[in-house]
Amino acid sequence: MAKKKKKEKQFTKKLLHKYRLVILNEDTFEERFAIKLTRLNVFVLSSLSAISLIFFTVLLIAFTPLREYIPGYSSAKLKKRATVLNYKTDSLVQELELNKRYYASIRKVLIGDVATIDFNRDSIIEAAKNDLDILQVPTSREDSLLRAKVDKEDKYNLFEVSDDQSYVLFPPVNGTISEGYDLKEKHFAVDIVVPLNTPVKAAADGTVIFAEWTIETGYVVIIEHNEELISVYKHNSAITKSQGDLVKSGEVIAMSGNAGELTTGPHLHFELWSKGYSVNPTNFINFQ
Repeated sequence: MAKKKKKEKQFTKKLLHKYRLVILNEDTFEERFAIKLTRLNVFVLSSLSAISLIFFTVLLIAFTPLREYIPGYSSAKLKKRATVLNYKTDSLVQELELNKRYYASIRKVLIGDVATIDFNRDSIIEAAKNDLDILQVPTSREDSLLRAKVDKEDKYNLFEVSDDQSYVLFPPVNGTISEGYDLKEKHFAVDIVVPLNTPVKAAADGTVIFAEWTIETGYVVIIEHNEELISVYKHNSAITKSQGDLVKSGEVIAMSGNAGELTTGPHLHFELWSKGYSVNPTNFINFQ
């Protein structure tokens, strides 16, 4: 026990033993700087310096842009760009998928590979008349004349909208129908015979979604209208509109022709598609 205490005293004495650090002028041996030190002071100062160095290094790495220059750490700007690009890529993938579906629908319209229904507005009106007859509501002569006039006007209105307005379709050309709408023969259009280079007009206001040359049907123009209505104009010799153009009802969009492998003479091949279904254009447009 005595030896142990003696060693502890000696160790404490060494720690607290004072030393003097002196800086002298080498030529004159003049004392320029002096400081008294102990081993304990040196140990404490070294430890504090090391801890401070580690602390400021951590702060430098965690909260300043200088960490980008330390090997193993990526740039914050690079991370931000990577995140933005990731979001953009995801958005582009979704947009691309939507465009694929959209153009697939347009392709079906071009080749006629779409399920069809025989949509006849006149038959619907007749059915409504029969229902009214069952009710046996008495009508006057003036009322009957008004109903006949409205029925005649509605024959060429594809959709009825609010505020007493009608969606009226404009005849793209006037001429003789050489081949009519025929579901059995999969001829989902009417062919109107017209002279070469007759102006072809838009059936209604809309946006041109396709305006290109095709081998089978020459120059083709497809217009998307309101109420999910699409009109198609084929066998044109020239077009005056491009994809994305806005057109008004009755505006010239092409010149009729005899273009394409499937043509049999100068005419316009005109189709109407409502909500993905082919409809008979003669139910809504008078081509004479």
